[in-house]
Amino acid sequence: MHQKIKVLFRHRSMEMGGVERVLIDLLENLPRDLFDITFFLTLNQGELRSDIPKDIKVITFQKGKEDMSNNKLLRTFQLIKRNLTLLFYRKNPKLLYKNIIKGDFDIEIAPTYAEFDNILSSPLKSRKIAWFHTDVSYDPDQERVLSRINNLKKFDWVIFGSKQTRDVIKDLYQIEYPKSSVIYNAIKINDVRKKAEEFPVKYDLHPVFSSMGRLHSRKNYHTLMNIHKRLLDEGFLHSIAVIGGGGEMENLKKQAKELNVEKTFLLLDTQTNPYPYIKNSDYFVLPSESESYPLTIGEVMGLNIPIVSTNVGGIPEMIDHNTDGYLVNPDEDSIYQGMKLFLTNSEIPEKIKENTEKAVEKFDNQKIYNEVTKVFLSQYECS
Repeated sequence: MHQKIKVLFRHRSMEMGGVERVLIDLLENLPRDLFDITFFLTLNQGELRSDIPKDIKVITFQKGKEDMSNNKLLRTFQLIKRNLTLLFYRKNPKLLYKNIIKGDFDIEIAPTYAEFDNILSSPLKSRKIAWFHTDVSYDPDQERVLSRINNLKKFDWVIFGSKQTRDVIKDLYQIEYPKSSVIYNAIKINDVRKKAEEFPVKYDLHPVFSSMGRLHSRKNYHTLMNIHKRLLDEGFLHSIAVIGGGGEMENLKKQAKELNVEKTFLLLDTQTNPYPYIKNSDYFVLPSESESYPLTIGEVMGLNIPIVSTNVGGIPEMIDHNTDGYLVNPDEDSIYQGMKLFLTNSEIPEKIKENTEKAVEKFDNQKIYNEVTKVFLSQYECS
């Protein structure tokens, strides 16, 4: 029997998010006859911890917030101790590998830019692979962008989550990555359809636009709320249901109160199973200023919900405009016009709904797993 290739994935924590869902999918589907996989989780934290496949070796480093004391003083002490420990080992990566990771690996993976420095500082003579999902054109911090895209050059191979993610770096910074490939994220449509039937969801006011994403300013939910108010004031009755948690929650709650839309702009927070909320809506709207290749678009298509989405990142690689979705610019007036079109011209969303039946054929998961496997094998052969 041939020796398996030893692969180490490193990631911070497992809060609900696109990267985390992609990670779990990869961990489930990479061939076990070829790879011996270890998953190093810096913080044992997040709703998706329990979804890590049971046959994967998991090394957890520090306690997550869920496992800390409810006593405020003790919890503060635990957090300070955790941060000091993380800082010490970040400055001493050889000790981390010697005392905590305790293994030799052929390949080490950074699934997101947050892990670039950790993987690049590894003392192992491993092949190092980075995943990059970020549209750098929307980051105003040039120093941070340059740090990330220059770090990418230090990896043995880079996997970009969409063609646009790689192209925009070339366009803006004239930097190319000859040792790279574009591999889309797998979208588990059958699983989504099954989960969407798990419980009923009833909305008080139809039609409903659902949306899903982390509550971050670049997701543009503050703009979506302004559009919602504008449409209501013009007599277009509807509601919006946003599934997701994050740092903008309090700002959005305050904004909803000021605009008096608390009963129609529903902030549903993070949901372990968000799909019944989407399945029971009439339309889906994605107002983001930047994206890479969002799983949500394929999942919503799989549920046959007509989509209005901003034309950013890798989204036009997923949606054929006015065929299986409707693309708009990432500004208030364009999103407003797209939503108003759905509310006033039922033929357009109905046509899109019909076309999503065929659109899901675009997402071939086995091809994606095969492409990732091929990259890992080629890198191992280079070692």
